[in-house]
Amino acid sequence: MSGKNLHTASFRPFALSSVSVRACFGYLFLCLVIVLLALTGLSSHRPAIVHAQPQPPVATIDVPAPLINKGHPVTWWFVFKFNSASFPGCAGQSQRVCAFGGDVQNYKFFGQQFVYASSDQPSLQQGSVCAGDTDTDPIGSTFDEVYNGAFHYVVWNDQFYDDPTIHGCHKECGAPWGHSKGMVAWNDQGDGFTMQVSTPSWPAAGSDHFPRKSDGNTLGCVKDNDVEVSQHFFSLKLTKDDLLKVLAALQNASIVTDPKNPQIVNNGGPTDVQALVENLGVKSTSATFTHDKLSSGVELISKPSRLNVPPWQMVSATLDGVSLRTATWWAKPQIPTTTATTHITCWDSTLGKPGAVEVATSGQWGNQTFGLTGGPGPNFNHAKLGVSIGGDHRYSIFCDMNQQGSLAGPNCASSQNGRGGLFYVVDDPLLSDSIRDLIKGDTAPTDTHTN
Repeated sequence: MSGKNLHTASFRPFALSSVSVRACFGYLFLCLVIVLLALTGLSSHRPAIVHAQPQPPVATIDVPAPLINKGHPVTWWFVFKFNSASFPGCAGQSQRVCAFGGDVQNYKFFGQQFVYASSDQPSLQQGSVCAGDTDTDPIGSTFDEVYNGAFHYVVWNDQFYDDPTIHGCHKECGAPWGHSKGMVAWNDQGDGFTMQVSTPSWPAAGSDHFPRKSDGNTLGCVKDNDVEVSQHFFSLKLTKDDLLKVLAALQNASIVTDPKNPQIVNNGGPTDVQALVENLGVKSTSATFTHDKLSSGVELISKPSRLNVPPWQMVSATLDGVSLRTATWWAKPQIPTTTATTHITCWDSTLGKPGAVEVATSGQWGNQTFGLTGGPGPNFNHAKLGVSIGGDHRYSIFCDMNQQGSLAGPNCASSQNGRGGLFYVVDDPLLSDSIRDLIKGDTAPTDTHTN
């Protein structure tokens, strides 16, 4: 082939006809459509890819909450600490470590074994550590996030034993102060939790920046042996609106605290919250109970000290006359088991009619029986709880008050009749069944001779 022919041949493939040009544009158009469809598909899937990214945990360090253990928030939890006669010491190989200050006390008897339930698992189960001084039990982990955190708080207790000191009280504050113990904590927005306790002398400081001066602040590590007998603890998540209701109920019940003492009060957050906190620590003049429903569905009842009626009969009447079974520090002046027909003259006409109120004197867990009355010694009970035993609801009730006082006078302000306190009412069948089994046992008799 000549050089001329070679040159001509090398350029022939690029001499395009009109047909080939149209075909080429057709291919380009098809490619463009495919590319656009692919881009559209990618764009439509982008939100799904974003939403599939890991989400932050429900609770953060910015919101104090009831914890089952560190990092595990729940709506509510309940703990029953056994007495030292039935379940001595701590579970397994656990030892007291005084996580919040104090020294391990050489008590003659002590018991920090417990059962607990929560909104995640409402049936009672046995704990495996030492109640109150770890970050793996409900009490210790919940208290830790406040004590070693930076939240607002109020701590109250009618038995501070002079650390901190309360004006007008020596060691403890009697009637007409409220018979109430616990703490509430919240963030700058007003969200947080409340924790009701039945333990004298704990808690008595809300922050490690303001520790107790003469005693420890850990269960099992305070001078008063508040782990010899049974105790209970209940914690509940609160919204800001819930917090306002709880603070108003605490004021109505005349709780013992001091808004000017940073050891037990760190005020702050919303202005309406701060205003209510500033009014705590005074004796209420109210004689009217309060009854609120919180965002969790839990009901809150507050008894003022001037409403001189037997406390658990008041709760029964407030809950439409439901019959109850109770377990409290049952000691003189005892209120006996009552029926729906028991004549009660220490009463208020605004309350309606109460149902029967049984007094449990023994309970059981596993094969172990334990005492549920009040008194000196290791086989007694200082927890304050009850369950409904009739009606359409399955109530579990956690409170500040004992079945002590009077049904018919002559002193209708006797003992708990003349004191204030709070009652938290949870309507949950699994929890109610578990607590009913826990306090199932002997029952105090009815007594025609009323106190």
